[in-house]
Amino acid sequence: MVQTLAAAGELQRELTYDGLRAAEAKGNKGGRRPAIAAGATAAVRKAYLEGRSIAALARDHRVSRGAIRTAVADLLPDHTAAEEDVPAPELPVTLDMPGKVADFLRATDLDDVERAALDQGTTVRRGQGYTLRVTAVPAVHRQFLARCQPLDFGQGVPAVLAQRKARREYENRVSTLTPEP
Repeated sequence: MVQTLAAAGELQRELTYDGLRAAEAKGNKGGRRPAIAAGATAAVRKAYLEGRSIAALARDHRVSRGAIRTAVADLLPDHTAAEEDVPAPELPVTLDMPGKVADFLRATDLDDVERAALDQGTTVRRGQGYTLRVTAVPAVHRQFLARCQPLDFGQGVPAVLAQRKARREYENRVSTLTPEP
C-alpha cells in the first residue's frame, strides 16, 4: 500500500512538472501577476526617472510601494552600504558605571574621547555611593574596562574588594553589549 501511494505521488509530481514545462514553452512564466499592468509600468518607470518618489507613485496608482519597487527594480541603485562590507557605525549606548570605577578612571591618563565621555556622564546617587551614567559607543566602554583592569588585584594597586566588585559589575554590563568585532 505504501508503494502504491509513493507511485501515485511520483506520477502527480511528473504531471505537475510537465504542465509547468508546457506553460513555459507557451511563454507563461507562472507566479502571481504584477500589481501594475504592463502598460502602466512604462509610465511608472518614466515618472521615477523624472524624480517622483516611490510613495507618490504608489498613491497615484493605488498599489503598494513594494509593487512600485518591483516595477523600477533595475533603476534602483545596484548596491547599498550593507552590501559593500562597510561596517555599520556603532551607536552610543548608556551604561551605569559604578562610582569606584569612575573614580579610578578619573585618576588615570585617558585619551580625549574617553575623557569627554567620562566628563559628560550623569551622576546618580545610590545609597552611600554613586553611579555614573555614561553614554558612549561600545568601543569606548570596552576601553574603559581595559583601563580599569588593575582593579582586579594586580599591577601594584592595593587590593580593595569593593573596587574589584565594582569592576566586575561594570564588566558584566559591558559584556551585554554587541560582541567585539
